[in-house]
Amino acid sequence: MCTDGWYKGVCRRMGQEVSEHVKRHFNEFYEANPFLELLGVRVASYERGRVRLDMNVKHEHTNVHHIAHGGVAATMIDTAMGIACFTCDKGVVTLEMNMSFIRPVYEGLTYAIGEVVHNGKHTMVCEGGVYGEDGELCLKARGTFFVVRDFIEHPEE
Repeated sequence: MCTDGWYKGVCRRMGQEVSEHVKRHFNEFYEANPFLELLGVRVASYERGRVRLDMNVKHEHTNVHHIAHGGVAATMIDTAMGIACFTCDKGVVTLEMNMSFIRPVYEGLTYAIGEVVHNGKHTMVCEGGVYGEDGELCLKARGTFFVVRDFIEHPEE
């Protein structure tokens, strides 16, 4: 999956491919999140420590200002960072998340990219962003996640 540019740096830092456990259970993880189905969020690509989610922002996702509600972008980036943790064989919950809204998210294709920057035994730290159809950054985030499950140490849980 690593070819050039930014992806190559991610793979060098993570140093491994996605485990067989993640490949086997990825759809179960995704299907167990009905809120993503409601919003129409789809996983576009993933590799160890990194994920891209796509969403077609529609009129029903907007607020009184005719831009996507901030909760839509927050959901996208929180989910992207959480799934990035999952690709490292960890089940996590969000401890804290800091978001900077840079510009509005308009109707149309929107995507979020989440990347693991610290893969610890008890906590993980991720960074990411939400981007508009034009590829411009709309939201930048950093989050800390608590590891509730390690799928390598406890694969059957």
